[in-house]
Amino acid sequence: MRYAMIMAGGAGTRLWPMSRKQQPKQLLKFIKSDDGRSISLLELAAQRVEGLIDPSRSFICTSESYRDVIRRDVPQFAGKDGDSRIMGEPMGRDTVNAVGFAAAVFQKLDKDASFAVLTADHVIEPRDAFRSRMEVGFKLVEEDPRRLVTFSITPTYPATGFGYVERGTPIRDVPDAMVGGKPIAFHVERFVEKPDLPRAQAYVQSGQFGWNSGMFVWKARTFLDALKQFKPENHEGVTKIAEAWGTKHQRETIEKIYPTLPKISVDYAVMEPASKERNGKLAVCTVQMDVKWLDVGSWPSFGETLSPDPMGNRVSGPAQPLIVKGKNNLVVSSAGDHTIALLGCDDLIVVRTPEATLIMPRARAEELKDLHALVDERLK
Repeated sequence: MRYAMIMAGGAGTRLWPMSRKQQPKQLLKFIKSDDGRSISLLELAAQRVEGLIDPSRSFICTSESYRDVIRRDVPQFAGKDGDSRIMGEPMGRDTVNAVGFAAAVFQKLDKDASFAVLTADHVIEPRDAFRSRMEVGFKLVEEDPRRLVTFSITPTYPATGFGYVERGTPIRDVPDAMVGGKPIAFHVERFVEKPDLPRAQAYVQSGQFGWNSGMFVWKARTFLDALKQFKPENHEGVTKIAEAWGTKHQRETIEKIYPTLPKISVDYAVMEPASKERNGKLAVCTVQMDVKWLDVGSWPSFGETLSPDPMGNRVSGPAQPLIVKGKNNLVVSSAGDHTIALLGCDDLIVVRTPEATLIMPRARAEELKDLHALVDERLK
């Protein structure tokens, strides 16, 4: 059967001061839904899964400290079976362990499980296009269990902050793998992590590369076999966790073993070495996604979710700021009883919360991590 796991363990330091330890970016209610409500990125991700995977087989992997908030805000993951579909990490150990954790549990629950790895920090539209491409991913692995499928986004500019996937030969013999007479499923030639600008420009111009979305589909047993081959220590750890899953030793086993797992991303640990294998045991593929895909990982990217005024200013929050003779500013406030006023300011980012106020040039938003490292622990 098909399963899904939403990865929701990120800290979101580039969205400080709104994103904090106990309320990271994926739990912030700062995205406008179709009905005008403010919802979180995690709620948005959960909505995307609807109609794709049965709710009883949809899971979240996140920090154990976020469990209560998730139970409250995304109650469909805490149903009649309690909250066993919330996989709590005692500490973050990067993506390969979150995926390995899920794979080992799904394999225990269902020896023939296929599952999608989904993200909780993106805006992806339209949903129908997203679901149709995920369906192709599932068909690829159900036809050939050796396949490890990633999803690549058609790039709109030469981004240097994303990884890239180079498409190889097309896959034509899978239902719906052709759209408008053109293939959308390919063997992967190689992965490239965050290229410099000249290379990114060349990749986009070639038409053979897509952004690595961080979303995947594979058989649980295939991923575990690959993990055992490339990272045996991680495989051993998640296997022990799965053995204890559903028993009275579950929590203590996770707390004992998970922090010891070597920290590494799933791309470096499995996808890159698997793409270089030529022994026929693994086949790394990609499905091209022609969707609007926004990685809401920084204040400028959050600004892209808002409509600008005629001067390019974007605002979010209960109070309308005063912006006079200024353009291309982003102003975000979580309180309605505080007036923010800008006079003669261009290209600024201003974020106000009850605990802290951030002011910085838009062009230096990527440096926010440096500032965050110096912030008093009480404000993190």
